[in-house]
Amino acid sequence: MKLKNDFITQDIDGVQFLVPVGAGSFSGVVRSNKTAAFIVDCLREETTEENIVDKMCEKYDAPREQIAKDVSDAINILRGINAIEE
Repeated sequence: MKLKNDFITQDIDGVQFLVPVGAGSFSGVVRSNKTAAFIVDCLREETTEENIVDKMCEKYDAPREQIAKDVSDAINILRGINAIEE
């Protein structure tokens, strides 16, 4: 999976915004917290959900189960706005 080319990110004062630039069905802006921004950054290249969980486990000191849930939740939101290529 990968972030669609129809979406770009912009960092402003340490906050990441995900903005659609294509003619898709989503016409809003997503403001990401640090965890979501990390996930979006991982999605700039082809990856898997498991790979993102592994990278987050290396970076953050949290139980793997919680990280896996957070990654799953974020990916489901991104799928909901059609921001991910499967």
